[in-house]
Amino acid sequence: MLVKGSIVALVTPFNEAGDINFDVLAQLVEFHIEHNTDAILVLGTTGETPTLTHEEDASIVEFVIAKANKRIPIYVGAGSNNTNTQITYAKKYEKMGADALLVISPYYNKANEEGMYQHFKVCAEAVNIPLIIYNVPGRTGCSIPCSVVKRLAAHKNIGAIKEASGDISYMANIAKLVCDDFVLYVGNDDMIVPSLSLKAAGVISVVANILPQETHDIVALYHDGNHAESVALQLKYLDLINALFIETNPIPVKEAMNQMGMNVGGYRLPLYPMNESNKQVLIQEMKVMAK
Repeated sequence: MLVKGSIVALVTPFNEAGDINFDVLAQLVEFHIEHNTDAILVLGTTGETPTLTHEEDASIVEFVIAKANKRIPIYVGAGSNNTNTQITYAKKYEKMGADALLVISPYYNKANEEGMYQHFKVCAEAVNIPLIIYNVPGRTGCSIPCSVVKRLAAHKNIGAIKEASGDISYMANIAKLVCDDFVLYVGNDDMIVPSLSLKAAGVISVVANILPQETHDIVALYHDGNHAESVALQLKYLDLINALFIETNPIPVKEAMNQMGMNVGGYRLPLYPMNESNKQVLIQEMKVMAK
């Protein structure tokens, strides 16, 4: 069963040598459990997967699942623009104990509608845990047509969509498909409340890396009927959320975490530290947040 609430798209911490910092990764898992994050997603875009090796991917999944020890659901990004590779990842992470898998539309090579449908369908038939299909045209260069989402929503093993287009009209059309067996997660932190009003179950979030309790509360308050309080929190952190996307994600959020003393380290090329003017904008918003 997929959770309602805030699912953090977890960063991958690196040490000074540029290797995965498992000590800090362990601290992050505990941080999210302590602050009521509802699930953890590893190997998402925020986790810098394009520059991780397959061996590093597997080591992160194995470590986080063991560290969580069933105290919090662990979702794993298994997406690829090679359908057979995606199936291989999906099977591997299911066997390792993932609770759900995030799979993406085929970027760069793209696909026609039937190819898009088959890309997700054959993966869903290869595993026995829920798939979350991921629509993020800003990254992939292609959107999953609503007609394809409708067909996929009927599949018993496809449990959700992460909708990160920023297009509220597209989201409204997807919301018509939401039911007990197929849920909507928003992938844009600046649109959590509008998405909840369209029956979203929650958010797969970047800002939750630094505001786990607050992001959880935005969703929980709304689901509990406290809409005004939920809106107030969304608006309170809106400028900070915007600052977290002033440069390519996850550059600003890792900078913010380092500013908070979380020691998540740097980046792997082609990602590069923030330019100074953008960093100052982020720091200023963090100071406002702290008041």
